[in-house]
Amino acid sequence: MSDLQDKIILITGATSGIGKVTAHELARRGAHVVLLARNRAKAASTRQEIIDATGNPHVDTALADLSVLQQVRDVAAEINAQYPRLDVLINNAGLMFGAQREVSADGYEMTLATNHLGPFLLTSLLFDLLRKSPAARVVNVASMAYRFSKPTLDDFQSERSYSPIWEYGNTKLFNIMFTQELARRLRGHGIANVTTNALHPGAVATNYGKQSGGWLSAVLELGRPFMISPAKGAETSIFLATDAQAGTVSGGYFSKKKAEPVKSSFNTPANAQRLWAMSEQLTGTQFLD
Repeated sequence: MSDLQDKIILITGATSGIGKVTAHELARRGAHVVLLARNRAKAASTRQEIIDATGNPHVDTALADLSVLQQVRDVAAEINAQYPRLDVLINNAGLMFGAQREVSADGYEMTLATNHLGPFLLTSLLFDLLRKSPAARVVNVASMAYRFSKPTLDDFQSERSYSPIWEYGNTKLFNIMFTQELARRLRGHGIANVTTNALHPGAVATNYGKQSGGWLSAVLELGRPFMISPAKGAETSIFLATDAQAGTVSGGYFSKKKAEPVKSSFNTPANAQRLWAMSEQLTGTQFLD
């Protein structure tokens, strides 16, 4: 119970699926867990459920829709004011949207806003808090769905061409590229007390993809019996958040708790730097420049 005593860990998307399992296990090990969620009632019930199951009273909630950048700014300000440091940030929340292109409150394509821009801004705004930890970690939940992507920075908002599965794959590749570029910038700035890694959780049997509708939802539903449990899917997130050896690695992409190469011709240092600059511009933040 006590191996994560005094560790403050924030998890996005922590009220369902692998995020909920991750939060439960980290609380069981004694961490002070902050659940960042969109729904107040769901956050409160998840909090109480974890406290009851683990006996750990140090479970807090924070509310924000990651697709709404002002909400990200507001919740980051609250977290900065409330906690002395942040030891682990797990950017777990991620969604696939429907067959019709949608835009966020800021006018950005919804998948991009939720899966990439929101986590990018949150990490930026919590970075000073992470630096106050003796050994902080940023864990980004990506997916091997990055292989099913058609990334282009010239149609970053998918205004000319949109597909829910390609868009989801694009954002998962952007999660990986963000991780690698963040690691590069941390090294470039001589910051040794913050590391970052990305991961593929596996094909997890959750409600993911149901909102996409049509043939894609049908295919995902047919495949659900062959998918792994959320508990199994959370293992690599928990590993990257807690394992001593994993804490010495930065910029990696992991699957089944092992590092894997990223196979994408789009994943170049030049594209990663351009992605970073465009993300800064759209979120109105400056981060490790």
